[in-house]
Amino acid sequence: MNTRTHSTDSPSSPAYAGQTPMMQQYLRIKAEHPTELLFYRMGDFYELFHTDAVKAAELLDITLTSRGQSAGEPIPMCGVPYHAADGYLARLVNLGISVAVCEQIGDPATSKGPVERQVTRIITPGTLTDEALQSGTRESLLMGIQPCAGQPGY
Repeated sequence: MNTRTHSTDSPSSPAYAGQTPMMQQYLRIKAEHPTELLFYRMGDFYELFHTDAVKAAELLDITLTSRGQSAGEPIPMCGVPYHAADGYLARLVNLGISVAVCEQIGDPATSKGPVERQVTRIITPGTLTDEALQSGTRESLLMGIQPCAGQPGY
């Protein structure tokens, strides 16, 4: 699991130029998790942006809106309340979608700029162990393979 934290240091990449500090932070974290949908905690909601928002809005049948602009275009956004997140996560996992959950780990009262955040868990259909996200009517199988040195097969 990625436990790297993300501060508000200015990124050196020109790709972040013109972005708000919060969106710079989001884009840095998203770059580390390009294949997962990123549930980015903002107060009482997990927000998704850009292509993650478009995909999640369609899969979860939730409203797609926008927040601010990037290169003159509105930034697609959708979100789910944090207290209802498990239901949405379960739906995504049942659809075969992996999700990186990014939490606020800093104190909003003492933060200058965006609150410090980090990915605290990555939920994938193949490694699901959280009972709240599992279906009580479906098996959840896991297999491990240990190669044996000097012997054919596993």
